[in-house]
Formats: sequence, structure tokens, C-alpha cells
Amino acid sequence: MLDTGFERPVGDVGNAGSWPFPVLYRTVSGALPRDVVDGREGGLTDAFVEAGEDLIRQGAGALLTSCGFLVLRQRRLAARLSRPLATSSLLQLPQIAAMLPAGRRIGVVTYDAASLTPAHFREAGLAETAPSPPVAGLPRGGAFHRLIEKNEPYDRPGLEAELMAVMEELLRREPAIGAILLECTNLPPFTASIAARFGLPVFDVLTLGRWLHAGIPAA
Repeated sequence: MLDTGFERPVGDVGNAGSWPFPVLYRTVSGALPRDVVDGREGGLTDAFVEAGEDLIRQGAGALLTSCGFLVLRQRRLAARLSRPLATSSLLQLPQIAAMLPAGRRIGVVTYDAASLTPAHFREAGLAETAPSPPVAGLPRGGAFHRLIEKNEPYDRPGLEAELMAVMEELLRREPAIGAILLECTNLPPFTASIAARFGLPVFDVLTLGRWLHAGIPAA
């Protein structure tokens, strides 16, 4: 988990009630959201490994992180940990792309569009020759950014309205989108609303975590 203090309702990666199986949490001190989004947390690699191994000693069979931008550290961290690690919902990109009908694309909704680069998609396993998916970002200074970076109170109607506006703009711009992938791990409380409103399959960190858990041997 990143070093944050904002409210995490059911659906958020940081709420144990979001998962249909037991979970453990460990915060990496000093891993601030803006630093991770901007790729400035590289000096905390050892701290992430230590946190992961501590969870493994407590019985964790696999590991997730609480920020999709950590995909840039996927291979480096996974190589040092003794259980499987999935840093980001973006790791689902190749599988989703392989399942879509001809002519359909994945739309990615992210915490910060300006910070999400082709390098993130390549680290997630998207082929070098594949075009980057269309991206829509939450507005800088908007409700989600104020919640996560300034610990403002959780305003569910305001957050949902902001996210739906981002979705509408993305689909107006890219009408061939056939599935949505949510990079930000704080967006899954709204996954069902997105699917119902726009009639599209939606993937997020929870779909990744459930898939990962399904392959873990029973204790």
C-alpha cells in the first residue's frame, strides 16, 4: 500500500471488504501517491520488497500493490520477491486485447493521463508493435486528486460524477472502445456503475486480484 490516509470504501483496493477472500495489508512508508505517479519512488524499491516479504511471512500467497503506476517496477520487484506479484491492473491489457472482437479497442481510465506513457504499457506486456490504447485521465485538481493527495472528505456523488464525465468524453472520442480498464485502484467502487451506464465490460485491480488468487494453492 502507498502511504496515504484517505477513506477507502468497499470496492477500493485498500478495503478488506472488497475481496471475497482474506487479505493482509502493509504500508510502505514514504511512498506518496504523486511521487509514484511521477515515477520518483525508485529509491523505495528495497522498502517495497521488505513489505512484500513481511506479508509473505504472515501467510500471503501472492501480492498486489495499490497503484497501477508501479507497473514500471513490475519485473524488478517480481524478480526479488518469493511469491507472485502483480503491480498493476494494466497487466491485464494483453489478455483483454486478445479477447475483443475485431475493430474493438481497450479504453484505459487513469489517475493521470499525462504521466501514463507507452513505457507503462510495454512493462505491462503489450507488444512493442501494438499501438498504445486510448487513455482518459481524471482531471488534475479534481475530486479524485483532492481526495488522494489532499485527504479531502470522501464525496461519492462528486467522485462518480467526475468519473462518468471522463468516461463520456473518452467514448465520444473513441467510439470503437469495446472494454474499459481502470488503472487507478481507487476507481473500482464505481465499476458496476460504469458497466451499467455504458454497457461495456470493465476490468480493474479487483478482477486482477481475483484471478491471481484463483491460482494460489490452498493453504
